Amino acid sequence: MKKLLKVAIITVSDKGYREEREDRSGKYIMQYFKEKGWEIADYGIVPDEKDKIKEKLKDISDKEKANLILTTGGTGFSPRDVTPEATDEVIEKKVPGFSEIIRIEGQKKTPRAILSRGISGIRKKTLIINLPGSIKGVKDSLELIYRPLPHGIDILTGRDIECGQE
Repeated sequence: MKKLLKVAIITVSDKGYREEREDRSGKYIMQYFKEKGWEIADYGIVPDEKDKIKEKLKDISDKEKANLILTTGGTGFSPRDVTPEATDEVIEKKVPGFSEIIRIEGQKKTPRAILSRGISGIRKKTLIINLPGSIKGVKDSLELIYRPLPHGIDILTGRDIECGQE
C-alpha cells in the first residue's frame, strides 16, 4: 500500500497573523489537497519575518511532518516580502522548474506573474514551493504544478526510483 502524501501549508502574512485579514489562499490550498486525497500535516500563518518563516520550514521538514510544504504570500516586491530569502536559506537543493513554470505560464494570464520572486527547493525529504499570496495566483499555480508533484514526492522519499518513465 502506498504511503499517504502529506502537505503542509504556511501562509506568510502580517495581517493574517494578526487576524486582520482572512487567509483565503492558505484555506484554498488546504481544500485543494484534501480533495486530491492528501493528508494536511500542518497549517499555520506566520508574519513576514525571515526567522519565523525559516523556523516553520525547518520544523516541518526536519521532523518529516510533510513531504511537501507550500507557502503562500511574501513573494513580491514589498520590503516585508522575504519568503524567497527565508526559503533559500533553508533548502539544500534548488528545484527551479516549479517556480519557472508558475511565472512563465502565469505571465500568459496576467503581466504581474513575472513579479513573483518565489523559489522552490528541497530540504531533507521535503519539497518546498513558494506560491503567490493572491487567491487567483494560488489557483493558477496549483493547476500548473500539481500533475508532477506525486511522482516527484515518490522519487524524493524513495518510494519510487524510476524517473524516466511516463
